[in-house]
Amino acid sequence: MDARFTAEQDEIRRTVRELLLKRCGPEEVRAAMGTGAGYDPALWSALAEQLGLPGLALPEAYGGVGCTVTELALACEESGRALASSPLLATAVLAAPLLLALGTETQRAELLPRIAAGALTVALAVPGTALSLALGLVGDNRGNWAGGGRAGGVQARRVEDGWRLYGQVEQVLDGHSAGLLVVAAHAGGFARPRTLLFLVREGAAGLVRARQTSLDVSRPQARVQLRDVPAELLGDGHVDVADALAATGDAAAAVLATEAAGAADRALERTVDHVRQREQFGRAIGSFQAVKHRLADVYVQVQAARSAAYYAAWAAGTDPERTEQTEGSGQTERVGGLALAQALEALRTAAAEGIQLHGGIGFTWEHEAHLYFKRATGDELLFGPVHRLRAYAAERSGIFALAGSEEVAV
Repeated sequence: MDARFTAEQDEIRRTVRELLLKRCGPEEVRAAMGTGAGYDPALWSALAEQLGLPGLALPEAYGGVGCTVTELALACEESGRALASSPLLATAVLAAPLLLALGTETQRAELLPRIAAGALTVALAVPGTALSLALGLVGDNRGNWAGGGRAGGVQARRVEDGWRLYGQVEQVLDGHSAGLLVVAAHAGGFARPRTLLFLVREGAAGLVRARQTSLDVSRPQARVQLRDVPAELLGDGHVDVADALAATGDAAAAVLATEAAGAADRALERTVDHVRQREQFGRAIGSFQAVKHRLADVYVQVQAARSAAYYAAWAAGTDPERTEQTEGSGQTERVGGLALAQALEALRTAAAEGIQLHGGIGFTWEHEAHLYFKRATGDELLFGPVHRLRAYAAERSGIFALAGSEEVAV
């Protein structure tokens, strides 16, 4: 494995950073958060038309750039540094891979080129608070998290002209503004229960969407109500939805980890700049040994998180036939969850230290320090928590079973 980035990857990082520095400063970020969509359409157009980010990891046959998850993660690292609000995560990281993996050729040919061009945004709607479970990050996603055939969740029933969905979904990233929803629903009743994915178009009869107040305003969320809504089955119904969701979840976790590492690095940079300028007792507080030790600990944590995120992104973008197999399971080892846990912890620590070391100003709404802390907390609520990410990774790798067998042997 060559850990160095290619010239093309370095150019992607540089280009995205330059654009965000020009178009996504603190004032622009706050202005975008206050809009109805929760992001700046002009910035999204620039990211799509000038840089091609929505189609970065899509095949060239569908209008994409043909890169891997690694390149998409590097772009999102810069997005995380700026706390940029955009549909990139919901569209390119969560939804597009599912359309590519499960969609029929007709569905791919219709939807993926529009996504790659930035003309169509997509949101993944998972019932309840089960997004991290559905993506296979905190547990086995083959359960009935989509509804279980009972009240709650989303139910799908077959009708003469296709499918109809009924139910409600909370916490849908960019669900209020997306032109297309990928909805996970329970089908088959009690006799043959299974979870399927459906496409719901914008403006469908019975579809009600409303933006919700979220802790992290830079990640706009919506409540989606489905009242006997006509829907189109994603794929032919014979594919393994759970495996596709788990593969998407691992790649998404790697991208999120890289994004969180970028945000943590920027939070640390801002704090270091501040302690070099702020003076107490006639000297900069950054010269005090206690402050140096605290920031040194944060630096080590951020760099470790970045290394783990880069490795997870590389692993997710590598041919599955070349990746390592979990011993005795026959399943490809997934490391995205572990990298995400480490990155979220690093971001939370860097943001918390930043708030503390900024003193009184760090607690104010006018300062940006709290936005980084909210990003860490909001992502953990959606894709964690950290201890469950680590616990499931340990369970999959058989650490607990190995420890038990060694204890018995002793």
